[in-house]
Order: sequence, then structure tokens, then C-alpha cells
Amino acid sequence: MKSILVSALLSVASVQAIAQSDSAWGIVKNGVQLDEITVNADKSNNQIQMKLPQNIIKIDNSYIEGNFSGSLMQSLSQIPGVKAITIGSGQSKPVIRGLGFNRMAVCENGIKHQGQQWGHEHGLEIDQFSVESIEIIKGPAALIYGSDAIGGVININNNTLPAKRIECKAKLFARSNNRTIGSSVHLGGLIGNLFYKINATYAKYSDYIVPVDSIQYYSYYIRLKDNRLRNTAGEEKSASVAVGINKKHLKSQLTISDNYAKCGFFANAHGIEIRLSKIDFDRSYSDIDYPYNTSNHLKIINNNSVKIGYNSLNIDLAFQNNLRREYSEPVSHGYMPKPDSFLEREFDKNTYSANLQYRVMHNKHTFCIGANTEFQNNETGGWGYILPRFKSRESGVYVQDKYFVSNDLIISAGIRLSEMHTFIYKYRDWFRSPQTNGDWDYALRSDYLEKHWNSLIFSAGINWLKGNWVIKSNIGKSFRMPLPSELGADGVNYQIFRYEKGNPDLNPEEAYQADLGLDFQKGWFEMRFDPFLNYFPNYIYLNPDFTYNEGLQLYNYVQNKVLRYGAEFESSATLFSRLKVTLEGEYLYSKQLSGNKKGFSLPFSPPCCASLSAKYLFPQKHRANQLYLTVAYNVTAAQNEIVPPEKATDGHQTVNAVCGKAFVLKHLKIKTEISVQNLFNSTYFDHTSYYRLIDVPEPGRNVSIMASVEF
Repeated sequence: MKSILVSALLSVASVQAIAQSDSAWGIVKNGVQLDEITVNADKSNNQIQMKLPQNIIKIDNSYIEGNFSGSLMQSLSQIPGVKAITIGSGQSKPVIRGLGFNRMAVCENGIKHQGQQWGHEHGLEIDQFSVESIEIIKGPAALIYGSDAIGGVININNNTLPAKRIECKAKLFARSNNRTIGSSVHLGGLIGNLFYKINATYAKYSDYIVPVDSIQYYSYYIRLKDNRLRNTAGEEKSASVAVGINKKHLKSQLTISDNYAKCGFFANAHGIEIRLSKIDFDRSYSDIDYPYNTSNHLKIINNNSVKIGYNSLNIDLAFQNNLRREYSEPVSHGYMPKPDSFLEREFDKNTYSANLQYRVMHNKHTFCIGANTEFQNNETGGWGYILPRFKSRESGVYVQDKYFVSNDLIISAGIRLSEMHTFIYKYRDWFRSPQTNGDWDYALRSDYLEKHWNSLIFSAGINWLKGNWVIKSNIGKSFRMPLPSELGADGVNYQIFRYEKGNPDLNPEEAYQADLGLDFQKGWFEMRFDPFLNYFPNYIYLNPDFTYNEGLQLYNYVQNKVLRYGAEFESSATLFSRLKVTLEGEYLYSKQLSGNKKGFSLPFSPPCCASLSAKYLFPQKHRANQLYLTVAYNVTAAQNEIVPPEKATDGHQTVNAVCGKAFVLKHLKIKTEISVQNLFNSTYFDHTSYYRLIDVPEPGRNVSIMASVEF
């Protein structure tokens, strides 16, 4: 283990993103407006957008608080082009332009977050209340970030310096639908050149409510007591400590965080055998019975930045441990005898990361030279099987040049060379079953597999400032290394109701992508339009089959040619100085150009949607006080572009509302917000939700309350 860490540190490498691209390109960090998505606030922000190499949206912590929806990704899902694949009340995965899981990277302080991204039934192990700001890169970012950033990046920053010797912020929050109650505390301070930050969060929630009293699961009629999905309760605990030093030419920060979550799986979805269970799942709405899962993510990050004249050097080192366990009642299933423990599956992943970036300014050029390396080791356990044990490594070097032709015209280009290696261990069942030759033996689920790949990718772009317009155009090639689950999966994934089968012959996924960004701002009016085009010669996805294995629908990993295109649109107008009206929407089209599903779309493709919102600021005597009301009308079209045997989803409409009040009382800054989602308790199905597969609609009306005090 030590030799692995040493080799990783010696290979040090790159900027994972223009999160270090903030320092790399000299982006101003304090232009974020309270509770709003920053687009272009004025002419100076047009200049800021000119320096951004891609379509990037910046938000701060107040936006997350104002859109609190149970999980970080659900809170961000109101941003055009960003969605959350949900399952349950608190579990969600990020999606950018219809690409999620390992097609987009989530970074924290420049380090890629590495959990069990292949798993659809659990969320990110990141405390949303410790987030200070977020940058969302929509479009290819593999040049800087490497594999997994083929569709975009969500870059989380927790490295803002405290402003005072002692600062404190406390939050209380609650949600009505699943009876969430929780609190979060932040403490920080700046003592000379030294600084510290401490965060702690706790939340507990009960089974959540849906606006129906029964569902059907594989022709079984299931009645819901009090409209609640039984055994979907859970709890979350997180804590982090950061210490560092900030001098004129040096900044160094060490951050240690630990996130723990425990949540139940909807009992009736975990195999039909649950009907034989002796557990009274309706006894309590807040207890967590079998089946359930636990997840613990430990992360240690060291960020270092050194200024050398006009140049800079950034070095990031990190270690992550993700321990995930799934528990269920031991029952005999098929040829498998009754197990002697409740631990069905265990995944224990260690990840070592090292990034190096050197930024050089010469005449009108800004060069970014970097490299990165990442090593993963994932062990498995329990009596159930779906994912093999594996080791993987990815290393890459890149160079990017940004040429300032003038203040109004910037040209950028870069290349990256990556080397990837994956090793999968053999696995056999622990019980005998009949084989194709007629003998009884321990079935082989995963064979030894070793893969080496190399990839050369490129990116080029142009930024042009013309009057009140900022025009951006980018083209490039991206890549993604196949996951071990895509290569060697072979088992039942109960929580998303399917049997998954890997394909050891998969090759690295490639994508040729083009993006265009149009930003306009003049006085009271702002507009943004971001069209894009993707072509995948070998897109990897789970292809739904018409056959069944162990009682669930079979999904096979395949590679096909895929064409995707779409756009996001946002415009806002400030009327009468206090009323801001915003219209935003997104559209995505995908089509398979080869394979046995040629001519069809891709599974779980987000439908076209739009939102019209109005925010009014009430007059206040003191500038520090704020009282506002926001109402949003959301329209989602029907999704009829599906992959058989996937079912189409009807369109729906919802109304959300937020009312907030902020004021100053002596030295205290106090803020309260009340938000209502699905105000009229509409019954609808989200096409990106896995629960729609068993006819479970989205949660009903949900009232959230957030109160914070800061000094």
C-alpha cells in the first residue's frame, strides 16, 4: 500500500479543472450574486465570461439553501441542463445534458470524488451544507479532468478563506413530506497567516409520501399505508475540519471530511421474497428495517498553491476511502441456500490521487501544463454478487494554451495523452448450481481480465466579445475508460429492478463534441443560449432486453454509435427594479445509429422542459434586510422517445414557491426561508427516476423550512 502511495505521489499531476482553472485563467471569484445563477450581471462580468474557456455556471451557498430539496443534486436540478436521477427521498445522482454517473466528474477542491458511481441507488457522499460555491461546466472537460468528464464537471469549492478572526453559522432545516429534521454548524477563523474551518451536519428523515395509495410491481398489487413508501427512512451524519496557512506566495490547506449515511430500500422492491418477511414495515415511519444500506466516505485532501512571479504552481494530493454495505434478510433464492449473515454486499474502495499544474504567462500566451494520476483498489464482500474486485489506474499529461489576440478575442487549444489500466479478479459463487455441461459446480461470475488503453484527445475554442454579446465556440474529442461494472457485472440490482450483465470486450468510450455559447446582457435584460452536438462512435449503455433472469428484466452492456444534440436557454428581465422574471428551458435529443436498437433513443433520456419564474423583492427600510417571494411554474413534456421495452412517460406541470426573509439584529445575520415544492400535490412520473419502473410517482407536496443565524 505504501509503495502505491509513493508511486502516486511521484507521478504528481494536473489540474483537475479549471477549479484550479480559476487560478489558471485569473477568474474573479466574488462575482456571484445572492440566490441567483450568475450569467452576466454587467460589462465587467462579460469580461469575466470572456476568460472562461467553456460554458460555466457559478452559484454560491445561498442558492443551495434557497433551493433545498433533500440532496445536493436535487437542489441543483433547477439549473438548465442539470438534472438528478432519483431513487427514494434522499438519493440522487447528477446528470449534465443527459450524461451521468461516470460520464461526468464531481470534484471537491480540485480532486475527483470517487465513491461507487456505478451504483444508481445511492447519492453523493458530500455534505451540501459545507459547500461554499459550485462551478458547473456543461460540455466536454476530459482535457483537464481526464476520464469521466466526458459530459461535464460539477466543481465543489470549500477553500474560501475565513474573513474574520472568529465566524460562526448555524442552520436548522425541516421538510414535511418525509419529516426531515436536521441542523448544520460552521465555525471558522483567521489568526494571522493561519486559518481553520469546522463543519458538522446531521439529518434524519422518515418514509416519504407519494400521491397514490397503491402501486403494482411485476403484476403484484401493493397497498401503501398512509401513502408512504415503506422503509425509505434514513439518516445522514457528516463532519469536516480544514486547517491551513495563507501567505503572500503560498497557500496550503489540509481538509479531512467524513460522511456517513444509512437509508432503507423500499421493502417491496427488494425481491418478491419480501412478502415472506416477518418484519412489520408499517410499524413505524421512522425506523430503518431490512433491506438497508450504509455508506461511509473518508476524504483527506491537501491543496497547495505557490506563486512564482507571474506564474503559479498547484499541487493537490488526496486519499479517499468509500465503504458501502447492503444488508437484507437472508433467504434462499434459486439454487442459493439461506446465507448465515445479513451482509448481502460490501464494497470497500481506496483511491489515491495526485495532481500537478504549472501556469506560465508569456507575452499574450497563458500556458497550463499539467499531469495527474489516480489509483483505485476496490474489494468486495458479502454473500451477494454484482461487481467484481478490481484495481485500476489512470495517468495523463496535458498542455493548454490560451492566446489573447485582443481584449475582445481569445483563442485556446490543448491536447492530452492518457494511459489507463484495469485489472479484474476472478469470482465464483459460494454455492453449487447446474452448469451447461450438466454438472453441478461453483458458477463463474467474473473471470480474470486485464486491460490497457491509451488515448489522445484534443480541444480548441474561441471566445469573442462583440458589444453586449459574448460568443463562445468549442470543439474537441473526449474519452471515458469502461468501468469494472460495465466489464464484469453479473447479478441482480434489486433497488433499480433489473439484472445487469457486463461485457469484457468493451473499449474506451470516445466522443466528438461541439459547443456554442451565446451570452447577451444589456441593462435590465439578460439572455443565454447554449446549443451542443455530440457524436459517440462507441457509446456504452445498459440495453434493456425482453428476457428475464432470476425474476428481473435483463440489461446487457453494449456499445453503439449514438448521436446527441440539444440546447439550454435562459433569459431574465428586471422590471420595476424589484421584479425579476426568468424563462428557462432545455431540450435533448439522442438517437442510436447502430445495434439492435438502431433508430431508438437512449434509456432514461430527460424530456424537454421549461420553467417560468418571478421573484419580487419587497421594499425594506434598511438595505441589510430582505423580504422576497419567488413563484415558479414548471412544464415537462411527455417523453415518447424511448428504448423498448421502456415505457413512455406523460408530461406534467408543477408549481413551486419560495418566501424568504433576511435581516440584521445587532451583530447577527438572520435568514429564514419557506419553500413549497409541488404546491398543488400533482401526481406525475419523472422519466429519469428508477421508481417509475414500478409505477411509483414522484413525492407529493413538500414544504421545506430553513433558518440560519450568522455572526
